[in-house]
Amino acid sequence: MKKRLRWSSLLAVIGLAACVTINIYFPAAAAEKAADKIIEDVWEQDATTTPAAPTSPAEQEELSSLPGFAWSRVLDFLITPVVAAEPNLDISSPAIKRITVSMERRYRELKPYFQSGAIGLTHDGLVAMRKAQEVPLRDRTQVNQLLATENNDRNALYGEIARANGHPEWEAQLRETFARRWIQKAPSGWWYQNAQGQWAQKR
Repeated sequence: MKKRLRWSSLLAVIGLAACVTINIYFPAAAAEKAADKIIEDVWEQDATTTPAAPTSPAEQEELSSLPGFAWSRVLDFLITPVVAAEPNLDISSPAIKRITVSMERRYRELKPYFQSGAIGLTHDGLVAMRKAQEVPLRDRTQVNQLLATENNDRNALYGEIARANGHPEWEAQLRETFARRWIQKAPSGWWYQNAQGQWAQKR
């Protein structure tokens, strides 16, 4: 009887692991790699010189509290090596290309406002006005329009990547991944929101 119970328990654990791998598995490492590639293209960064992580323990602690950070690490631990070796996410669809090209062009107009601290990166993968006083009054309407269009593109990007890879249910996790990577790859001096929505400056 005890032997049967042990086998039943073992089968239950195996079944749970299979469910985790098949139904819940989100390729966190591949998502980060895809996010980095898009961010480097949009921001015209050199992948060999751009820091991939925050430069201070305080920033690392803040980023680790963003939505989805801990869960993505749990999934990395649970998935099997075979699943972990899956190919990268597809980010080459025509829709994704159109969105990223649009973001690349807009970034040239947004960059000075990132550098001045007038705008910053939000904790949910978007951009927002941080300090309107840093924007000349005559330019504020234009900057707000740029931010709205940028956010439309970012929202569309996360959904398109999920759909292009046949998993529309991944959109929220892709957003969380991008939110972390936008902040981690931002240059020193830029502003970003922590998990509580408070503004902080990259060091």
